[in-house]
Amino acid sequence: MQYPRVLPYAGKGEANINNIYVMIMKVIELHEYLDHTGQNRYRAWFNELDCYAAAKTTVALERLAQGNRSSIKSVGQGVSEYRIDFGPGYRIYFGTDGDRLIILLVGGSKKHQSQDIADAKTAWQEYKQRKKEALRKETAASQAVQRAKKRGHK
Repeated sequence: MQYPRVLPYAGKGEANINNIYVMIMKVIELHEYLDHTGQNRYRAWFNELDCYAAAKTTVALERLAQGNRSSIKSVGQGVSEYRIDFGPGYRIYFGTDGDRLIILLVGGSKKHQSQDIADAKTAWQEYKQRKKEALRKETAASQAVQRAKKRGHK
């Protein structure tokens, strides 16, 4: 098995091998969702942040990628909210696809929370439907190739 990342570590959960401290961590990938029109609502929000808010958001995403889920709560229908305690109460909304993939859907603030949650839920449902359709098409294409190979070998 290939482990995604090995980092020096000298804290809880450490392994000491010949005075080398290592910790094997599961890497979580973060991806920004492009809707069916090609729009990236998360990136549009992020690009409007000032440099301080963008830095706080980037740190929050790094923590999320490392598996830190302390500032997260579910808002329903598979969507979660990451609360950033800075400025007007920034939020990042995302869905989790498996145990190693997070799809960033929408960013916002406490002021627009209700609308942002509704938008994130809509985007998440669209993501799941588009993924399901893509997998169905991929499976159909693979089966067609297999049938063609069988006919060609007879």
